[in-house]
Amino acid sequence: AAPRVFAFRDARWAPDPVLEPNAAVRSPQPVPLVIDNGSFQTRAGWASPDPAVPAEPLLRFRSLAARSRGARGGAGAETQVGNDLGSPEPLRWLLRSPFDRNVPVQLELQELLLDHVFQRLGVASQGCVDHPIVLTEAVCNPLYSRQMMSELLFECYQVPKVSYGVDSLYSFYHNRKQNWPCSGLVISSGYQCTHILPVLEGRLDAKNCKRINLGGCQAAVYLQRLLQLKYPGHFAAITLSRMEEILHEHSYIAEDYIEELQKWRSPEYYENNVHKMQLPFSNKLLGSTLTSEEKQERRQQQLRRLQELNARRREEKLQLDQERLDRLLYVQELLEDGQMDQFHKALVELNMDSAEELQSYINKLSLSVEQTKQKILQAEVNIEVDVVDSKPETPDLDPLGSEQSLEDVESINEFEPLFAEEQPEVEKPVAAVQPVFNLAEYHQLFLGTERIRAPEIVFQPSLIGEDQAGVAETMQYVLERYPKEQQAILVQNVFLTGGNTMYPGLKTRVQKELLEMRPFQSSFQVHLASSPVLDAWYGARDWAVEYMTREEGWITRKDYEEKGGEYLKEHCASNVYVPIRLPKQAPRAAEALAPSRALTSSTGSRGEQ
Repeated sequence: AAPRVFAFRDARWAPDPVLEPNAAVRSPQPVPLVIDNGSFQTRAGWASPDPAVPAEPLLRFRSLAARSRGARGGAGAETQVGNDLGSPEPLRWLLRSPFDRNVPVQLELQELLLDHVFQRLGVASQGCVDHPIVLTEAVCNPLYSRQMMSELLFECYQVPKVSYGVDSLYSFYHNRKQNWPCSGLVISSGYQCTHILPVLEGRLDAKNCKRINLGGCQAAVYLQRLLQLKYPGHFAAITLSRMEEILHEHSYIAEDYIEELQKWRSPEYYENNVHKMQLPFSNKLLGSTLTSEEKQERRQQQLRRLQELNARRREEKLQLDQERLDRLLYVQELLEDGQMDQFHKALVELNMDSAEELQSYINKLSLSVEQTKQKILQAEVNIEVDVVDSKPETPDLDPLGSEQSLEDVESINEFEPLFAEEQPEVEKPVAAVQPVFNLAEYHQLFLGTERIRAPEIVFQPSLIGEDQAGVAETMQYVLERYPKEQQAILVQNVFLTGGNTMYPGLKTRVQKELLEMRPFQSSFQVHLASSPVLDAWYGARDWAVEYMTREEGWITRKDYEEKGGEYLKEHCASNVYVPIRLPKQAPRAAEALAPSRALTSSTGSRGEQ
């Protein structure tokens, strides 16, 4: 089958509307607001058992913000968030994200994202957000990041209570069926990171979690670098947004990478499987598409513009020469009137030495003014020039060698090839008119092995020079930290989730890697999330609906004030809370008491003396 040509969609983001919330989200009590705070995309919606409230995220937008500088003398800086940006490429250098890898660290930008969520979802409470918040966070989230997030939610938005959970664990519990075990190995691959998370008896084993600092972002940058080296003529057209589109729709994971590369060496396999991406282009770039009449009209327009330019230059030159001539004649009148002091002062200003030199300049300028006037009159008479039959006449050289006149001649000579006499159409061979050149094909990107190279970095980070272990090695390392019995339990439920696991062939590749590392005739099962991108939000909503009236997992404002912003109430899909352990102050107290004892003993001895 002949390979198809795919056009880039270059879809623009539609701005998010301000939604009117259903009455059920506030009565009988405010329902939880679920926010999946991802480094690639933010998803937000309501968690309500009422069927009138949609059980899906109402907002989905990129976790990006851009602050323009504002026009001079106009309005101040304008901040745009998420889908309001329209397209990220024109603003790429202005884009900012609150995330460092997958951890929010820029809380000013995080506040902009939350403002956008609350405003577009129509939170109507004055001065506060009176809905409980369910928020996703990174695996083993640093205490400082959680502390800043809690401070933002409780101090800035005055939320009544908040719950933190891990996105991939929410997805794991949302996909859990009746016969699924409570233990499993979760492989979560997102925009910035890939995590291997062992879950034992329904709880995350945080001590044996591993992270690989590779995800969809690094794959897009690698693919961009590959194609820019392959097509340097289209460097600017190979944008990150288009690379993400290629990754989402045209890439796949090879079951055996080396074997797949060998297949691509076959010309027949290449022709049948190559994807051609059509870049936008314009037919106006082709000069051969112009007819002879259009070429003649274009030459006439160019000649007309040149004549107008020369006429404008002559008029400007005439005006300047006339003003200078008037000035010199005024100085000459001073000499004739006998005002010698003013005459000598004027000569010094003109940088002249004598009256003879002044007279010489007056003669030259007078001649130049007369010649320029004659050229202007001649140009007005001969304004109509036949481009085909005759070349434009070259104006006479100035006998005094003035610079402006030489410039006129040079500019005419530069355009002479454009006004060359056309040969009759009969003399041109018909076959040589149309060049053999396909402009559309020149603007195509041929995706061959690039379709598998970019996603492969998760399994082989060395492809982009990263000194890290791939998914298979890390998975084996995590499994080997457990006894064989627990290993057998974990591999019975290997669960894939996250936006970077949607490549075709990923499940088969993980099964192949497990088959190589597991003992002979042992069993394992690999499952893919029903919706790898949205299941984290769906799982968080399920948890919020189930635990809406319970205290388990919710951090209240009282807990925040008593135990600090880093405090976490654990639940089935949360991180493990590790409180800050401050060093004991006893040694310092003993050291502080030692000088005072020495001081009292010395004063006592003095008193005894």
